Amino acid sequence: MSTTDNLRTAFAGESQANRKYLAFAKKADEEGYPQIARLFRAAAEAETVHAHAHFRVLGGVKGTEANLEAAIEGEGEEFKKMYPAFIAEAEKEGSKQALMSFNFANAVEQVHYNLYNGALESFKQGKDLPKAPIFVCGICGNTVNEAPDKCPICGAPKARFAEVK
Repeated sequence: MSTTDNLRTAFAGESQANRKYLAFAKKADEEGYPQIARLFRAAAEAETVHAHAHFRVLGGVKGTEANLEAAIEGEGEEFKKMYPAFIAEAEKEGSKQALMSFNFANAVEQVHYNLYNGALESFKQGKDLPKAPIFVCGICGNTVNEAPDKCPICGAPKARFAEVK
């Protein structure tokens, strides 16, 4: 393996550790262990520092236009190819929980694809997006500017949407 391969592997591992530790922190909070939760969140933040460093060395962070184009490409790949293949396999295996998880993610990746395309259009006109709140559904990840009464992707109530600060 090359150093570049090692950096990609390290970036993936640190990124996954961040998300895993945040999930662990949430569970520790739910179970009444706030200091253990804090430790998990601190470690998650450290993993983010590592992941960002590896990604910078890889040259993964570019200007906003290139970053939007990369995001569009990635989201498009996910909802057009990756998740449809995963959905087909989960259906074949009868894995209902995985099927639901993949279907939610697939639908939301298309939402992200469209949002990023809109952002790229604004960017090319020399403008930022209009100032507006952004909400994320805590069940499926649907991303919207106004929380609906019921999520159109997963059916979650408005209360499950959290505003991104």
